Amino acid sequence: MTSSIKMITALGTPLTPEEDLHVEGLEAHLQDQLDHGINGFLVAGTMGLMQLLKERTYRDLVARSVTCNAGRAELLVGVGDTSYVRTLERIRMVEEYDIDGVVALAPFFIKYSQSDLIDYYQSLADASSRPMFLYDLPQTTGTKLEVATVLQLAQHPNIHGIKCSDHFVTIRPVLDAIGDEFRVIVAQPTLMDVLLRAGVREHLDGIYGVVPEWIAAMVTATEAEDWETLATVQQDLSALLTLLQTFSAPLFSTVTALLNRRGIPGNFAPRPMRPITEVEEAALFELPLVKKMFAGKTVTAAE
Repeated sequence: MTSSIKMITALGTPLTPEEDLHVEGLEAHLQDQLDHGINGFLVAGTMGLMQLLKERTYRDLVARSVTCNAGRAELLVGVGDTSYVRTLERIRMVEEYDIDGVVALAPFFIKYSQSDLIDYYQSLADASSRPMFLYDLPQTTGTKLEVATVLQLAQHPNIHGIKCSDHFVTIRPVLDAIGDEFRVIVAQPTLMDVLLRAGVREHLDGIYGVVPEWIAAMVTATEAEDWETLATVQQDLSALLTLLQTFSAPLFSTVTALLNRRGIPGNFAPRPMRPITEVEEAALFELPLVKKMFAGKTVTAAE
């Protein structure tokens, strides 16, 4: 994949029935992405469900990801928790590994002011031996990182960028004000064609893990300025996102079925998420869009 475009997959976390790390599943998941030209990973992000994992599973996930990746792609690790001390503890846990940065959600559960958040991130960045990235996900945390807050934090020498999962218009002023000096990594999977055509070069999402060949096709189309193909793939990607959000089974259970069909074993939906039923799974693989996903591929069911 061309280095001028950064596609970062938010990896899922494959688990055994005991909810330990499914090592073979992680290896297969990561290799599948590398085989399709993905050039970055976010481990233990929202897709990886860090907050639902046992501490040992989280540590194993980071250690094994570093080993499997072997420096082939940028490797970022989610560390965001509910308080300064809890997030710092996670940073200390992972900074012993060869990772490229830590990504911290705004603290959740309790509401914090913007001045609280500035102190939180600056203090963590001071303490971290690894580059820090902000993570704006107000839909989940209930706390928005406002533009003025991001611009102030961007002045810290160890805060290198932001992963923004809010709408693009909320982060556009940061791009306009700072440019290339501060990395803005967007999670806008329904607008990738528009943003790629406009020159936005850093993208991250969990959906890439399910259809990495579609993401590779979008990069190829962008580099060739083949806007028609780019728009066509975007339509399929948007339709898949809608399907996952509206299907009868929980999203992570549906993703588990799709990844297992790709030959990637493990359960990506820890309890209390219920598993997909046999009836739901049969219906899922009869859907035209899902058939299109696997058309021409040799698939292997994995448990």
